[in-house]
Formats: sequence, structure tokens, C-alpha cells
Amino acid sequence: MLHTPLPRSFYTTDGCTLARNCLGKLLVYETDAGILSGIITETEAYMGVVDRASHAYGGRRTARNETMYRQGGFAYVYQIYGLYHCLNFTAAAEGNPEAVLIRSVMPVDGVSLMVQNCMKTGRAKSYPTADSMTEKQRIAMTTGPGRLCTAFGIGKETDGADMTAGRLYLADPGCSVEFVQALPRVGIDYAGEDRDKPWRYLAKIRR
Repeated sequence: MLHTPLPRSFYTTDGCTLARNCLGKLLVYETDAGILSGIITETEAYMGVVDRASHAYGGRRTARNETMYRQGGFAYVYQIYGLYHCLNFTAAAEGNPEAVLIRSVMPVDGVSLMVQNCMKTGRAKSYPTADSMTEKQRIAMTTGPGRLCTAFGIGKETDGADMTAGRLYLADPGCSVEFVQALPRVGIDYAGEDRDKPWRYLAKIRR
């Protein structure tokens, strides 16, 4: 492996704590086509059976969300709108379906491959080549959970991957998190009072 994956103990905490702790960590995906990585800058926590925004609210358990019930440190990947995939990490202990959605990263390795992955879906027509991209354009390519998964080539086949013993994992790049902003999550108007919980976390990173 290019980096040392973070251990299981990193993930076996509650969802909000894990969502904060993921900020500044390096998301790595070692694919056959090449290595892609990016520093996590935005996350959202989903707090299981008590969270109206969670796929597992009220103890709901289906084929789609079964991975959520595994112990912390597994990838939970699902599709939205029939088009885009979202990458989550399970948190807490087995049977407690808390998870963290990865909303954005700052690209580090494999930017050319990210552009190629986007172009396969027709979403990168306006991007220049990787060498001529500005930092702002690079970040835009992996801002938003759907864009992130498209750029990294992450699909449903990744659901259930062990983040501690596979090609998709988190590592510590030695970055400093200067501050964290906690805000309400987005796109969950159906979640009643849980809609306003400040469980979305954004960080300013110093490399």
C-alpha cells in the first residue's frame, strides 16, 4: 500500500466524533488504473436509529442499508437519483448503524485519472487538462458526494469494503485542521427537527 491505513479503532466511535475526526485525513483509492487520493474537507454525520435523516431511522434494515449495521470502518456506498453514488464510512459498534458521509476532498494524487473518470460520464466537458487546471477547478471536481465518487470511480461495487484492509482506505497525511465549522446538513427537508442538527462539518486545512 502507498500509505498506512488508519486502524479499526479510528472508526469505532460515534458518528459525530468520526465525522470531525475524518477532516484532514487522506482518502486513498488504489485502483488498477492508478492511485487516487484527496484530503477530506467536508463530512456529515448520520446518527442511526434516532436520526430521522438516516437510512436506518427507527431500526430500518434493508438490503440497501445492511452495511450500516457493521462495526465502524466499512464503506457504505449507495446510489441517489439513479445516477450518483455516495461514499460513507460506518461508525460505532456492530449493530449500531451510525455513518459518516464524505462530501468533499481536496485532490492530491491521480488528478488526471479523476478527469478521465469524470469524462466517462460526460461531466467533465468543461474541464481543461489536469496539468492546466487551477486549484479551484480541481477542488470543484471533488466537491459534493456525487462528484467525489464520480472522480474517484467509486460505485456500488465498493459497498461493504473494509477500510482497514483493502484498496480503499483513510490515512494520516500530517495535515493541520485550522478550524471546523458545524452546520445543518443539506438535502434532508424530510427529517423534521433533525433537519437542523449541526452535523455537517467543514474544515480549513493547512498542508
